[in-house]
Amino acid sequence: MVPTTAAERLIVGDSVQLWVCRNEDLSDAQAVDLERRWLDERERATARRFVFDHDRGQYLVAHALVRRVLALHTGVAENQLGFWRSHRGRPFLEPPVGGWPFEDEGIDFNLSHTRGVNVIGVTSHRRVGVDVERLDREDVMTIDAVSEAFSPEEQQWLAGLPEGARRRGVLRLWTLKEAYAKARGLGLALPFDSFAFALDGERLRSFRPPRDDLGGRWQFVELEPMASTLLAAAVEVVGPDIPEVHLRTGFPWSPDAPLVLDMPVRADLESYPRGLR
Repeated sequence: MVPTTAAERLIVGDSVQLWVCRNEDLSDAQAVDLERRWLDERERATARRFVFDHDRGQYLVAHALVRRVLALHTGVAENQLGFWRSHRGRPFLEPPVGGWPFEDEGIDFNLSHTRGVNVIGVTSHRRVGVDVERLDREDVMTIDAVSEAFSPEEQQWLAGLPEGARRRGVLRLWTLKEAYAKARGLGLALPFDSFAFALDGERLRSFRPPRDDLGGRWQFVELEPMASTLLAAAVEVVGPDIPEVHLRTGFPWSPDAPLVLDMPVRADLESYPRGLR
């Protein structure tokens, strides 16, 4: 159900809301039904263009998740939500005719998906970007080819890793870079060698921004919500308060209480009781 009172709405506030949903959390029949009931004509047309069923299924689950999560946060029905896109294609919520039913929280959101896993990040009055990747994914591009896009210091760090750790190191850097570029609304238009992350073991030690940005403007989240899956989020710093991370898993028909994590975050959620089931 869509929230009908202020008390029912999931308020974002100063938190970073992360929602993780596997494709299998929705049956094929449910995904098709939600496509008919929730998605707009543009989304349905995009879904029809997919050649392979698994790609179409991933798209339907991801976009149903976006609409459901944003309905819970705004109180606007899933099929009534409107979106506009920047000139680089980044989506934003469009205010409904007549205004928001509750207080306008200045919602920002970002979606990422990889094979079988979908993630949406939601914030209020601050930018957010997310990226999720599978460590076991099969790519046409090799790990070496991906790392060639990185900064010299990142490539040097990767070269010093044991052979078995390089793939993980590359994908950690990639998810962090994707999340940051998406938060800024630039995507791959931002050269990945123009900024750098310094990693120390499993810890993010520092961030060197591109020349047109400030490193202190951003905080980062790294999670492993399931085996062989890396998730990164870039969160804009607004004011002195450090936001909490609220993590939920599964399709949010009736969302459970979140797992609350303090920023900055680096966590393997296999060690948490509320990791993906």
